[in-house]
Amino acid sequence: MNPMRAVNVILGLLMVAFAGVQYNDPDMPQWVLLYIVPALWMYAVTFRLQSVLRSADLMRLMWASVAFYIGTVVYYWPAVPNFWLKEVWMVEETAREGMGLMIALVVMLVAAASTQLPSAERRAKTRNPTGQARQT
Repeated sequence: MNPMRAVNVILGLLMVAFAGVQYNDPDMPQWVLLYIVPALWMYAVTFRLQSVLRSADLMRLMWASVAFYIGTVVYYWPAVPNFWLKEVWMVEETAREGMGLMIALVVMLVAAASTQLPSAERRAKTRNPTGQARQT
């Protein structure tokens, strides 16, 4: 497993964990969806890169998702001063929500960047239809 693929898997698991800890939140469906979408994109570019790269619709949807997360980060940006300090985010839910969305945006950007790496296109071209690497 190459290092970028390992990073993608770890970031995807992180987003799934973020979604998992929303179980007792009153607005759970909203936050689970906001955390699961980056995880799904991360797994799509990690395990189904060829399909994502070949589909113009999926690529447009991915970039629309990135734009959506940029908008949500702007909307949910914590208004609390020093929101990054533990003393603040331990008390302020809005600070935690804003920081969670910042992390989700970073995951979306890494997923999008994974499709733009030169190695991504090369990997997609060197795989046969069964998904196995060709012998060169």
